[in-house]
Amino acid sequence: MKVKHSLILENIRISLNSIRSHLLRTVITIMIIALGITALVGILTSIDSIKYFLNQNFSMMGANTLTIQNRGLRVHMGANSTRPKTYRPITYQEAMRFREEFDFPAHTSVFVYGTGIATLTFGSETTHPNVPVIGTDDEYIMTSGNEIISGRNFNVMEMSFGSNVAIIGSSIVSTLFKAGVDPLGQMIGIGPDKFMVIGVLKEKGSSIGISSDNHCIVPLDVVRRKFARPNMTYSINIMVPDAEMLPVAESEATGLFRIIRQVNAGDETNFDVSKSDNLAEMLFDNLKYLTMAATVIGLITLIGAAIGLMNIMLVSVTERTREIGIRKAIGATKRTIRNQFLAEAIVIAQLGGILGIILGILAGNGLGALIGSGFIIPWVWIIGGVVLCFIVALVSGILPATKAANLDPVESLRYE
Repeated sequence: MKVKHSLILENIRISLNSIRSHLLRTVITIMIIALGITALVGILTSIDSIKYFLNQNFSMMGANTLTIQNRGLRVHMGANSTRPKTYRPITYQEAMRFREEFDFPAHTSVFVYGTGIATLTFGSETTHPNVPVIGTDDEYIMTSGNEIISGRNFNVMEMSFGSNVAIIGSSIVSTLFKAGVDPLGQMIGIGPDKFMVIGVLKEKGSSIGISSDNHCIVPLDVVRRKFARPNMTYSINIMVPDAEMLPVAESEATGLFRIIRQVNAGDETNFDVSKSDNLAEMLFDNLKYLTMAATVIGLITLIGAAIGLMNIMLVSVTERTREIGIRKAIGATKRTIRNQFLAEAIVIAQLGGILGIILGILAGNGLGALIGSGFIIPWVWIIGGVVLCFIVALVSGILPATKAANLDPVESLRYE
């Protein structure tokens, strides 16, 4: 065992000496291998970063939340598009009846979008005309996964009378209130009307362009009165205490709302019930095509690297024919010569693999840093990269190693 261990170390030492002797072509081969591994590890690390980001950020409504709407989610990625079904609008009466009759142990809220292009003003300061105004009840803050960092929620009187009060996101606060002005109690303009700010939402950041930091929340009846339009559709959030209760809550909610919407037994449900992570799951499904593309690109590059490595090893065998003859003359067996050249191919491939893994991790996490994801160490792809490089070395090195092992020692000594 000790002799075998020392023989492996000797083969590695000879391999490193050979690499130093033919540095330029070896470096080129290492870079080709590194490019393939970088493409593979980099893209797959990026995908892991995106998945981590989606898992963290698509719980904006809360991980234990269901939403009832009159249309499903739509995802468009490349040539693939998921078209949602759209049903007739959910009326105010239907939404309120559901909230009153749904006796499952959960928080239930009704909300409606008044507009998505409101302009808010305070003194001479004005927001861009892209502020969504949402009419809600007092349960919406909790069921939407938001939190009031200062101020308070709507009270019963404000909800009953549809008072002109508002809860605003942190982005609106930074735009309208300069020099440390406390927004609470201030009057802001929403279109032609004045509203008193009673609360500020905790900053959550943006999730694929969706940011609650730019939302303005007002009582439900305010939107019904000031933003009324034909076919206005309402939505319902249902938040259960435990995620394990979601399937039961979904079944109960679907059954009750089918009754409210007068859907006959056997007929298709004419509304959509979605979980807070449905969009993330749809995106995950589309990401598999990107994973396949990354794998194909990486493998094609590695095939090119294998051909390059085989060529460099064949040239090495030709240039070292006399050296091989000398080694055989002093007692080296065919197996020893073959293992020496295989070890050289493995060392070159692993050097390229290590460089590619490092560059791939940096590239993948570079994208992760841009979208706000955490640092990912893709252990599966690291191990996969090492194994792939070992396979490439064996495939590329077996022919040159066999050729070197089968050289005639007499002819090799006479080779110039």
